[in-house]
Amino acid sequence: MATTTLDLPGTDLPEPKQETATHHVAWKPKINPWIVAMTVTLATFMEVLDSSIANVALPHIAGGLGASQDEATWVLTAYLVANAVILPAGAYMTTFIGRKKFYMICVLLFGISSALCGLAPSLPLLVFFRILQGIGGGGLAPSEQAILADTFPPEKRGQAFAMYGLAVVVAPAIGPTLGGWITDNYDWRWIFFLNVPICLLSLFLTSRIVEDPPWVADQVKESQKGGIKLDFLGFGLLGLTFGSLEFILDKGQEDDWFSSPLITFFFFAMIIAFVIMIWWELRQLRVGHRPIVNLTLFKRRNFAIGFILMFVLGFSLYGTTVLIPQFVQTLLGYTAQLAGMVLSPAGLMMMAMMPVVGFLSSKVDPRKLMGYGFTMLTLALLLMSTMDLQISYGRLVFLRIFQASGLAFLFIPINMIAYIGVKQSESNDVSGLTNLARNIGGSCGTAFVATMLTRRTAAHETNMIRNLTPGNPAFVNQVKQLKEAFGGHGGGNPMLGDAAHTAQAWIYNQMHRQAGMLAYLDIIQYMCIFCACMLPLLFFIPKPPKNASPSAGH
Repeated sequence: MATTTLDLPGTDLPEPKQETATHHVAWKPKINPWIVAMTVTLATFMEVLDSSIANVALPHIAGGLGASQDEATWVLTAYLVANAVILPAGAYMTTFIGRKKFYMICVLLFGISSALCGLAPSLPLLVFFRILQGIGGGGLAPSEQAILADTFPPEKRGQAFAMYGLAVVVAPAIGPTLGGWITDNYDWRWIFFLNVPICLLSLFLTSRIVEDPPWVADQVKESQKGGIKLDFLGFGLLGLTFGSLEFILDKGQEDDWFSSPLITFFFFAMIIAFVIMIWWELRQLRVGHRPIVNLTLFKRRNFAIGFILMFVLGFSLYGTTVLIPQFVQTLLGYTAQLAGMVLSPAGLMMMAMMPVVGFLSSKVDPRKLMGYGFTMLTLALLLMSTMDLQISYGRLVFLRIFQASGLAFLFIPINMIAYIGVKQSESNDVSGLTNLARNIGGSCGTAFVATMLTRRTAAHETNMIRNLTPGNPAFVNQVKQLKEAFGGHGGGNPMLGDAAHTAQAWIYNQMHRQAGMLAYLDIIQYMCIFCACMLPLLFFIPKPPKNASPSAGH
């Protein structure tokens, strides 16, 4: 009978469990929840900002430390790998030392490592300090989300997640612009020094304002009985799985994917570690130990679908955040700062929309909000697929704002759906896994854009170059006209002479731009189809109970 209760979310647990859950729901923080929310959002905003702010500074970092551009990309890879490993493991660590203490340790490590990154005298040391920064930063976002989920009552949780959404959705959008401005006007090291005062302020406020709920304190006491016994094998498997995945996604296109023995090695290492990790975590559950990754959450349909939707949100947000600046800089000739200005108004749009969606989420079925969000996102990508090389700055800003209006309607409802029917003691697990889905989705989106751009550009060039031959009268006629325009004369062979070579080079350059434009449009169309495919998935989400609490259904 007990097994059936665990497997069916809709059944009731024995009476003692219900009393405990009721006691937990009745708990309220001593400080105003909004002050708690603002406190924990501070450091999280800086952490998410750091995932994108260093992108535009890479050439400066490479030049300043005497490294190549390819070597400098390890500054990004190291951070993402460390981040991905800690995200799902944060909930496990919380059960041993408490959520508040874990959050403060992460803030402290993030602040110290940020200062060390700014002082780094060489690239290897900078990469090492970025790993430490990624470890510290990886625990911030899921801890904040779990704190907000427990601090606010269920009917106000959407508004709380709106503030959290500002940190994790807006920060990547404004990161490149802010990073470019700091690098151009000051020095790339200030990108890292900027975090230090914010972390000190966050530490002070967190120590005074944030508190652990009773059930977290109970978990810590239970876990520390007989001494702290960490699951080192599980942690090693987790690190190998997600560390390898991040490495493959970040370095795949650069090393030509499976043509590289290193990429192939990490791919098989990831698959083997992933399979063994699932077996080990399920075994830990069977013997009554606390697993590092709570796989039982995936038995809940609302969480499993929420995980997929959060992956798609990360894929779309980070994928287009990379795509648009690259497009305007390589094909339209925009400066880095102007490219950032294309994205910035969309960040302001999301800042304005988040509180509105937070308010609506307590009044409207989250599935309807997600349906609207994915519809708007699909339509925005459909409109973006009509872009051309003559597109204006204003049109680009409008298209990005249109897309942001859809993204704003996704983040909060997806998080709310993921928490329905989950025990309050599992809120850390939910936040860790949903943040992992967003991060892995972002890495996949970035890798997808880089890979498809190279391959589709090459495919379009192969098709177009067939017409650029002396046997094509239209091509010969075009060269002749351009030759005259470049100062050559019409006599003799129209395909010979310096002016003819200049004309052919000009035509080839235009062909390369056109092929690149078609490749960008292909990528946008694929992403549009991908987002449209999420709409039918919404019908499989169970109808959420009104003002559902985290323990609803237990």
